[in-house]
Amino acid sequence: MDSQRRRLILSTAATVVATSAPAHAVQTPGIWSARANGLEFQGLTLGEGPLALCLHGFPDSPWTYRHLMPELARAGYRVVVPYMRGYAPTGIPANADYSTRALAADVNALHAALGGDEQAVLVAHDWGAVAAYGALGAAPERWRRAAIMNVPPLAVFGQVAFRYEQLKRSFYFWLFQMQIADGLVAANDLAFLEGLWRDWSPDFDPTPEMARVKACLRDPAHLKAALGYYRTFFDPASFGGQAWSEEQGAVLGRAPKCPTLYLHGTRDGCIALDDNGAAAVRGVLPARSAVERIPGVGHFMLVEAPRQINARILAFLSQ
Repeated sequence: MDSQRRRLILSTAATVVATSAPAHAVQTPGIWSARANGLEFQGLTLGEGPLALCLHGFPDSPWTYRHLMPELARAGYRVVVPYMRGYAPTGIPANADYSTRALAADVNALHAALGGDEQAVLVAHDWGAVAAYGALGAAPERWRRAAIMNVPPLAVFGQVAFRYEQLKRSFYFWLFQMQIADGLVAANDLAFLEGLWRDWSPDFDPTPEMARVKACLRDPAHLKAALGYYRTFFDPASFGGQAWSEEQGAVLGRAPKCPTLYLHGTRDGCIALDDNGAAAVRGVLPARSAVERIPGVGHFMLVEAPRQINARILAFLSQ
């Protein structure tokens, strides 16, 4: 790991004790790096035992898991939270591949690179959830259980994505297709990202989160990488067409085979999932799975309501 990237992680590590985590839960994670799927990944780690791989989304960082990491470690897991593909200090792929196939391959390649076995568990949020669905479908033998938050499986997402109210929420899908988005999102020290946090978690003050989030994306190349997820998936030339549907179905169309916990906040300003949508998610997941809408919680539930969310995840993974 070069010194600049190490300083980036350590600078954020120094602020973890200032968070709202319960005092007994505050532990400073270590730093790790591994090469997987042709890319150099870096991130946070804590604990020993079976692998618990945790995946963040946009616009976010591994530090959103800072409340959950000590709890998983105390439960006997080796917790690893990578900076996702393209998020600093993880590398930017030379081929600019941000397809769902690449994201899913990253997850299973990390499982192998980190010495995971069949007792490994997967915890994922937002774009991490998308990567998790693909990884669980491609290599179910790697994962014992999974906990996924705030992005439903593709079959259910397709049911809600084109509703008028959801289209308004999803304006950024289409904004990010424009070259001007690079400058708009970067303007005023990435103020756009704080705006998304406030929209998506309307009852939560995101100010303490922003330094870590912006550190991942302040470099223009890394911001372009993060927008690349959207530019690939929602490419206007292909989105919704037959070839796109076949490609996404091949990656995301297979339901998880391991028991899966799905959590979604009732105040999520990113994706609105009502009781009918939650029932549809339950219909997609396998036996011994669970689905719950968390009252009064928005999109970034891991930092909004850490005690509630940690308890649900730990109880499910312990079964």
